[in-house]
Amino acid sequence: MASIQQGPNGPVLVLKESALQQKGKDAQQNNIAAAKLVAQLVRSSLGPRGLDKMLVDSLGDVTITNDGATILKEIDVQHPAAKMMVEISKTVDNEVGDGTTSSVIFGGALLARAEDLLNKDVHSSTIIDGYQAASDKTLEIYSNLAKKIQPDDKASLLKIATTSMQSKLISEDSTLISKIIVEAILSIATKYGDDYSVDLENIKVEKKAGGSIDDTQIVKGIVLDKEIVHSGMPTKIENAKIALINSALEIEKTELSAEIRITDPTQMQMFLEEENRMLKSMVDKLHDIGANVLICQKGIDDISQHYLAKYGIMAVRRVKESDMIKLSKATGGRVISNLDDLSENDLGSASLAHQKKVESDKWVFIEGCKHPQSVTMLIRGGTQRVIDEVDRSIHDSLMVVKDVIEKPAIVAGGGAPEAFAASLLKDWADNFDGRVQLAIKKYAEALETIPLTIAENAGMDPIDTMANLRAKQNQGQKWTGIDAKNLKISDMMAINVVEPIAVKEQIIKSATEAACMVLRIDDVISISGAPGGGGTPPMG
Repeated sequence: MASIQQGPNGPVLVLKESALQQKGKDAQQNNIAAAKLVAQLVRSSLGPRGLDKMLVDSLGDVTITNDGATILKEIDVQHPAAKMMVEISKTVDNEVGDGTTSSVIFGGALLARAEDLLNKDVHSSTIIDGYQAASDKTLEIYSNLAKKIQPDDKASLLKIATTSMQSKLISEDSTLISKIIVEAILSIATKYGDDYSVDLENIKVEKKAGGSIDDTQIVKGIVLDKEIVHSGMPTKIENAKIALINSALEIEKTELSAEIRITDPTQMQMFLEEENRMLKSMVDKLHDIGANVLICQKGIDDISQHYLAKYGIMAVRRVKESDMIKLSKATGGRVISNLDDLSENDLGSASLAHQKKVESDKWVFIEGCKHPQSVTMLIRGGTQRVIDEVDRSIHDSLMVVKDVIEKPAIVAGGGAPEAFAASLLKDWADNFDGRVQLAIKKYAEALETIPLTIAENAGMDPIDTMANLRAKQNQGQKWTGIDAKNLKISDMMAINVVEPIAVKEQIIKSATEAACMVLRIDDVISISGAPGGGGTPPMG
């Protein structure tokens, strides 16, 4: 047992009896094997011809997706080194939204190449030095390669959004949906000097099964999955003046339990009339300042509903706080806590507020806002699973358009920049002495895994394809990549397959950091009860 050392006065026990320790090469090989397995899991889902995975959880719920981050999040990874690979995909997903599959495949390839070097007795510190130097050089190559664009150049943004969808379920409808995405993002983008910033919180996504994917639409305003509170209220109001209230239109109950002693029936009548009068005065206030739509975050009393209906005011109650904030941004109204403070200037405006039937539910649409800082995307599709996958695809697409607006530079897709950087790295490695040179060359090989995998998943011959790709790039055609849709090598810029430089940079940074972290580990100590502990060796 590795946890027992022989001391001067007999054996010394440092760890628990049941603890397991793996040292040196064993530990490294085990960790690398686990990380490679994770990369293997998502490998077949890369590129336009990548395949989907069906994930079934313990409750029997099914998720069908080819989004790397979703696949790795849904499967319950136990091995500690494998968990580090899952974290790469989470980081890339949160940071730039796309490129999750590429980052895990690249991380796995870096470790597989490192294993070759470790077997030849190259020290892990040397490999790490080489990888980090290669990573910095790759980022430099990318930034020289990138093509600058205008952040509000609609044509480029459409290309970016469409490219992001090519590997997804919605690739057939990408033309329509990319228009919706670009329109949504440009309407909520805020300009600071020459720079833009985009907060995706301001895009509300509503999903409803039914219709087909091309029924997906953008609403210049907010869709509330609520119905109007009273049947006597109008269901359609043009030129809406909207009051946003986050207090209840009810008589407040006292905090402490109190009782009112009534000695005379007329007092009871007065008591009820006073309640009625208070509720009516609240509604009168709304009517006096010209509000014809009321959106309330809390409850609305039956009596208040009656008066609102009498005045022809459309009302919706118990709306989420996040929706209230979005409504405020969309309509220009202010959310008011105290009705006494409400004035005409606090009202929001929209050209139309109406209740519409979406499948079996009634929803309230507030649309036609003049300069909405918040909009809604209404996603439709044949089944709930299709809609969930469309939602994931749209999230990736929204993120990449945001990335480009915030950092307006693009490169070609189809593995072109990776192949280009790989060939430059191989030449650059010759400037180094000793074994670091080997690590840099292995880094370049790992970069080529991306175009290689795209070709494999499309059913193309990987060896011929990579040979042709290198030849074309060496002739100076730097944007040559793999056009998996048409099963050939093409100039990816010419066929409008473009990606944000921000995504490419994040893939390099995350994968390199994770690979170096795994390579630094030379000792794995599993305490009983931990994954891989309890008397059985960690899974490989």
